[in-house]
Amino acid sequence: MKTIQTKNAPAAVGAYSQGVLVNNTLYVSGQIPFIPETMTLVSESIQDQTLQSLKNVLAIVEAAGMKKENIVRCTVFMTNMSDFPLMNEVYGNFFGEHKPARAAVEVRRLPKDVMIEIDAIAVQ
Repeated sequence: MKTIQTKNAPAAVGAYSQGVLVNNTLYVSGQIPFIPETMTLVSESIQDQTLQSLKNVLAIVEAAGMKKENIVRCTVFMTNMSDFPLMNEVYGNFFGEHKPARAAVEVRRLPKDVMIEIDAIAVQ
């Protein structure tokens, strides 16, 4: 087991690692839409928050020596499922032809009162 840490994704805001690599499988902790350099929210837009969360996930995947295409599963946690179409458009554009398995779940509240959090599993 190897812990993955990168300055290209927000620092952990709790007692967890950004990612954990076990054999050829990377488990990426939920990423909120914070800008890594400033640890501030990217904007109040669900589109911007979705893209920033995905960029943060990818930064951890890349820190483990993998690429976007290695991502096999994501979970999207949202505070308002009415935002699903806007999130889905950004998500689809981000992944393009690569389509990892995914679940989308509405939750009451997320850390730092963000609108979205995304976790992932990647395999080499």
